[in-house]
Amino acid sequence: MNRFCALAGCTVPLQQAAMGRVVTPELVAAVSDAGGLGMVAVGRTSTEAMVRQIDAVRVLTDRPFGAGFIVPFLDPANLAIAAERLGIVELFYGWPDAALVPEDAVVGWQVGTVDEARAAVDAGCRYVTAQGVEAGGHVRGTTPLLELLPAVRAALADDIVVLAGGGLGTNAEVRAALAAGADGVRIGTRLLAADECDIHDDYLALLISANPDDATYTDVFAVGWPDAPQRVLRSAIDAARAPGPDPVGHLGSTPLPRRGTMPPNRGTTGQIEAMALYAGRSVGAVTARQPAAVIIAELMAGLVAGPTTEMLP
Repeated sequence: MNRFCALAGCTVPLQQAAMGRVVTPELVAAVSDAGGLGMVAVGRTSTEAMVRQIDAVRVLTDRPFGAGFIVPFLDPANLAIAAERLGIVELFYGWPDAALVPEDAVVGWQVGTVDEARAAVDAGCRYVTAQGVEAGGHVRGTTPLLELLPAVRAALADDIVVLAGGGLGTNAEVRAALAAGADGVRIGTRLLAADECDIHDDYLALLISANPDDATYTDVFAVGWPDAPQRVLRSAIDAARAPGPDPVGHLGSTPLPRRGTMPPNRGTTGQIEAMALYAGRSVGAVTARQPAAVIIAELMAGLVAGPTTEMLP
């Protein structure tokens, strides 16, 4: 069996990115039911809300799934609860620290450099995700994936699972990452267009019309999370910089500040085009809303799980 599948209990070597505000229990369950590893996005979620998410996913699937945490906003109690209940957790955007790695759980760390990958393993992580600069959302490093990935693989012991993330939106790109040494892939932008994902229709339309060069590395959306570069649609940068109202919109009764980090979901109102429209360079592969299972089947076509991931003609 493929090493990531063996570690995570899934049947295809694919992990869903834990995308805050837009990941739903339905998306997590759909990814896991399709054979991948669905991930609850915890972010700044309260303990009660996190538990509700986990319980909602449990109603929908009996397959394994995990939870993703952002280190600057980490509640250690939430991490401990998720680790105990799910057995798989991942951390991002903080230097790896053994004090943050729960015992008796499969813990991953998303990294942007080889040194950060080594530190994650030294802290006790069982897997690392090498995130290329092509990734959508918040970006940890500045190295292209197909440079970072083989360097991370070469730096770590053979028993450490390495995932690849950033700019992977087609079957060919998945195959290239696996051929470069990845045990599996982490998919974000393509799954934004899943039926089960909660993104605003206007956001989706802009993704569909975009090409890879429209996905721009920037630091414009920094209110509430400074010094954390991100990749978003260029049109969102232009709209956010233009004169306009602040707050830029609302989610229910919650105001959304201009240049804030929250992407617009279906419940968001206001100037959608000026919000944080996260997108990786894989955005050119987004052509329509599709069920998550269809997206995963396309990305995994021709792959079978063996001692390592094998590619069929």
